[in-house]
Amino acid sequence: MSKEIVIIGGGAAGMMAAISAAERGALVTLLEPNERLGKKLNITGKGRCNLTNNAGPEELLANIPCNGKFLYSSFSRFNAQDTMAFFEDLGVPLKTERGNRVFPVSDRAFDVSAALERRLKKLRVRVVRDRARSLEIEDGAVRGVAGERERYPAEAIVLATGGVSYPATGSTGEGHRMAAEAGHTVTPLRGSLVPLRDFGVGRSLQGLSLRNVGLTVFENSKKIYTDFGELVFTHFGLSGPLILSASAHMRRFGERAYHLEIDLKPALDEASLDRRLLSDFEKYSNQDFCNALYDLLPKKLIPEIVRASEIDPREKVRSITREQRRGLLRVLKHFPVVIAGPCPVTEAIVTSGGVKVREIDPATMASKLIRGLYFAGEIIDVDAYTGGFNLQIAWSTGRAAGISAAGEG
Repeated sequence: MSKEIVIIGGGAAGMMAAISAAERGALVTLLEPNERLGKKLNITGKGRCNLTNNAGPEELLANIPCNGKFLYSSFSRFNAQDTMAFFEDLGVPLKTERGNRVFPVSDRAFDVSAALERRLKKLRVRVVRDRARSLEIEDGAVRGVAGERERYPAEAIVLATGGVSYPATGSTGEGHRMAAEAGHTVTPLRGSLVPLRDFGVGRSLQGLSLRNVGLTVFENSKKIYTDFGELVFTHFGLSGPLILSASAHMRRFGERAYHLEIDLKPALDEASLDRRLLSDFEKYSNQDFCNALYDLLPKKLIPEIVRASEIDPREKVRSITREQRRGLLRVLKHFPVVIAGPCPVTEAIVTSGGVKVREIDPATMASKLIRGLYFAGEIIDVDAYTGGFNLQIAWSTGRAAGISAAGEG
């Protein structure tokens, strides 16, 4: 007789768990309150779906700052190359872009979710539009799931409800509540890959996008992260790919102070940039200082650079001293932005925190506390940097949980 399994959550991890269990002959019911499966998946990568990173297991683990070792087994059994083969077998041609980021050739996230839905249908997975309310547990083992509409008996349950970021996609934290009610520890939930708030620079530069700039993050006075790429100033502070990646390294707000330094001209060392300044200053020698930087910087940025340089904006360029020029050089190579804190977790791409990994078997994703209970995806206390790594966590843990749930007992 086929084993009855209930998967709670129809996102990336839940769909992978359902497929993996059904492929092994289990009778699978997938509970998802949204009208469409994969709602968050469909908006990842700006709607393009960066579904994994074409890296080896060691590089995958190196991009997971929180509890990466926990994923060693699941990554070894289902790695990025397995993920790519899986989707291409489902009829989704893939391409690898800069930074080994993998996308569908079509650049359409819907093609990824549609392929998963076709596979679920072919495997006769029962998809039910219902919200799970509680787990039914007797004598230390799962017995079923109580939903808003009906009860679902189960010999195994996979909790794959996601985190608390993007609540409009259905990530409301209900899975963490159910895990806690089952006796599991849920570590504090906060945003990772999240925009950052500052103390006013962002508002004055709102809408300005900077490409090909360098970024260094300081925790107190210690350099903890450097990167290169694109950022944008907003009414609240800063966002963009560079900032989202940097935020994953800023994990002790409230205990530590953080500030950023932006290298506005990373292609030029200080000597080369100084020569460029001398050339511009010669060209604009009779101009006010505030009017001498238009060849070098975006117009919107100039007032902030002038202010940070502490040079009188009305000082004639010909009278600027070498020491003042060196101060300007420091600002251009180390433009400072003090960070007030992260934006709310609801604005984050992923959630940091979740079900404590010490209470989960890393090989099977099985609960160490409740027989027949499994976890997959963002509900677990693991998170990664940008680049497809978080979705790889979903695929690998979903695969492990589905296979194990189908095979137990």
